[in-house]
Amino acid sequence: MTDAPQNIASDYIALAADIVSAYVSNNSLPTSELPNILNSVHAAIRGLAAGGSASAPTDGIEKPTPSQIKKSITPDGLISFEDSKPYKTLRRHLTIRGLSPEAYRAKYGLPADYPMTSANYSAARSALAKQLGLGQQRKGVANAKSAAPEEAIAEEAAPAPEKPKKAGRPRKAAAA
Repeated sequence: MTDAPQNIASDYIALAADIVSAYVSNNSLPTSELPNILNSVHAAIRGLAAGGSASAPTDGIEKPTPSQIKKSITPDGLISFEDSKPYKTLRRHLTIRGLSPEAYRAKYGLPADYPMTSANYSAARSALAKQLGLGQQRKGVANAKSAAPEEAIAEEAAPAPEKPKKAGRPRKAAAA
């Protein structure tokens, strides 16, 4: 009976050794790190066999307090909870780290209306768009439509110049 648990444990060791050897064959690694990796892989396999999970606990992430959330939003930038650096826009920063804005908000317990761009950056982009005339297309079309009927009325009031007669056969008289 004691052979069965020992046999299973040796299988875990062999499996861990196979996984680490495959990893080392495709990645460069200092030899001093091999025992650490072997131990961590073996522990993960044992944890999976015991019914646990191999992933690190997600409770290790500290959720920011409401005051930290408020302080992270400044007019010039947003301070990332991933690396504590300020950014004008968080979207690209989060994409590099493999997060979507929704996942970032969920990970740190942020409200759904937490901004992804700084206020000054948004205002500058809005001002630039207005300066370039973006978003004015509907006003221009409406003004052109309202000006067109006035011109048409003016044309109707003025006598039309006579057109030269077309060459060709005259039309048949209508049967009366």
